[in-house]
Amino acid sequence: MSISYDTPTAVLMMERMHVTLPLAIMAMSITVLVALCLGLYAASKQNTAGDVGVMTLSQLGLALPNFWLAILLILLFAVHLQWVSAGGFPGWSEEDGGGLLAGTAALILPATALAAVQTAILTRVTRSAVIESMSEDYVRTARAKGLSKQQVLWQHVLRNAMIPVVTVMGLQFGNLITSAIVIENVFVLPGIGRLIFQAIANRDLIVVRDVVMLLSAMVILINFFIDLLYAWIDPRLKTGAAAV
Repeated sequence: MSISYDTPTAVLMMERMHVTLPLAIMAMSITVLVALCLGLYAASKQNTAGDVGVMTLSQLGLALPNFWLAILLILLFAVHLQWVSAGGFPGWSEEDGGGLLAGTAALILPATALAAVQTAILTRVTRSAVIESMSEDYVRTARAKGLSKQQVLWQHVLRNAMIPVVTVMGLQFGNLITSAIVIENVFVLPGIGRLIFQAIANRDLIVVRDVVMLLSAMVILINFFIDLLYAWIDPRLKTGAAAV
């Protein structure tokens, strides 16, 4: 039971997860889509101007603090262009004045700010894994059979390079949930981040403890799912486990 809210902590956290979880999923979707495309492009154009450009952008992405990028996005899209609101969350229910479109629009800028750093990391990992896979014998065999370079990349190389990429993705999803604590305060979103900040300010240690336990459990669950995903990506892992 929360001391400051006089409400069960489970109820408080489930209410706030309606914002934090969609925000993390949206940010992860942006990260995976952009990083895989950029990583494959950089690997296919190794040591060319395109490769250098992608790696330069990824280095800039690593150097930018996500909260500072969030402020820049607010200045550009909310203040100057006025395409979206500067903060707040209208809710997912149309009865409350929100709805699916309004709720999604309110999370676009926070998700972009969250995804920037993670996209830079995943792009570099994808590039390295794809370049390593491109030196394997099966790539030369596929090209000798008449497959184009793009077909080899998407149909053969990418799947074989996905083990290290998926590992980083699992770690990143946990980081996105915890990083949302800062971003939610920048955009004034009523998520887990706002809840834990308010609980610290109110010295409500019960809420802080339970939120930390929830985030830890989510990270463990995500990593367990990633371990199961390994066997689907590379069936040889099943064979090796059966042999042992």
